[in-house]
Amino acid sequence: MQTIAIVDYGMGNVRSVQKAFEFVSPNDRSILTNDPELINDADRIVFPGQGAMGACMSALNEHNLIDVIKKAAAEKPFLGICLGLQLLFDHSEENNGTDGLSIIPGKVIKFTHTDLKIPHMGWNTVNQVCAHPLWHNIDNNARFYSVHSYYVHEEDSSVVTGSTDYGDVFTSAVAKDSLFAVQFHPEKSQHDGLQLLKNFVDW
Repeated sequence: MQTIAIVDYGMGNVRSVQKAFEFVSPNDRSILTNDPELINDADRIVFPGQGAMGACMSALNEHNLIDVIKKAAAEKPFLGICLGLQLLFDHSEENNGTDGLSIIPGKVIKFTHTDLKIPHMGWNTVNQVCAHPLWHNIDNNARFYSVHSYYVHEEDSSVVTGSTDYGDVFTSAVAKDSLFAVQFHPEKSQHDGLQLLKNFVDW
């Protein structure tokens, strides 16, 4: 049995993420925690997030989780979800400018198309830019559920594993070593989302 630590820093519906992992991997232990020791001891780390980036970075600082997240992302199978993707980058335009964790070089920018509804909310397709174990048994251009007003712009295109078109094509999934992060919500994306979580457990 392995332990999957879902980082709970007070932002977002992390219980839905936990329930999804309990469904796809009932024989493993899925825990919600902001305890650095439990995160360090876990086999796999899930880093979800919802809300504003400034508030999330403040919450991570308050819980002394900055270095813990960086260490986990470098050493263990690590899955970032929604804001958990954006926080991995250097800087965001949100909240008049907010520095991120600088795990992946790049920035987070706001959708600017005036003819599009912002936030980008609902189902959209994800083009699998390159092969990756987390795409196992998921068709290319499968649909996933998203809610976000900002998107990531990476400096190194080699990290891109998925893209989505919303006025412009933007990066919706990245991978680097043992890290994989997505802009969409797999826990809200029915069969394909659950398959991605199962792939992460088996990765």
